[in-house]
Amino acid sequence: MKRFPTHIVAVFGVVENANREVLLLKHRHRDIWMFPGGQVEVGENLIEALVREAREESGMEIEPGHLFCITSNTCTYPGYDGYDTVPSKVIMGFACTYKSGDFGESDETTEHLWVARDRVLDYVKMPDFIDKYKAYLEFDGTVRYLSYVTKPNYKVDLETTL
Repeated sequence: MKRFPTHIVAVFGVVENANREVLLLKHRHRDIWMFPGGQVEVGENLIEALVREAREESGMEIEPGHLFCITSNTCTYPGYDGYDTVPSKVIMGFACTYKSGDFGESDETTEHLWVARDRVLDYVKMPDFIDKYKAYLEFDGTVRYLSYVTKPNYKVDLETTL
């Protein structure tokens, strides 16, 4: 049986273009709209991981900027692909700028949209993504920290600033 590390470290980015529209990606298997991001691989730093994930999921090049939130998904749940348990996750959110490239489908994504900032929540429906996007919109120079569980139901256990 394979085991994940104690925590999974992940990153995501809210990517804006020159028109201040936000990039959303449609997940291939879950029928949700999401921000680019994913797990940090061995030997990668956070910025490298975010740039790689955006490129893999969208075909686009981005420029990560400031950190606006850190979240902890503290629930665990049954694993997959030979893993026994999916552990807690620590996820960093970065404000990003679109640099170049055209959308291309990936193993994880099928579509993309550039959405006006005030319309993003018309598409993003996962509660943790909603809270992360609100932290982005409300960024005032302090980093928001959220600790939550997603299973069996979404619940924020702690919300503070750092």
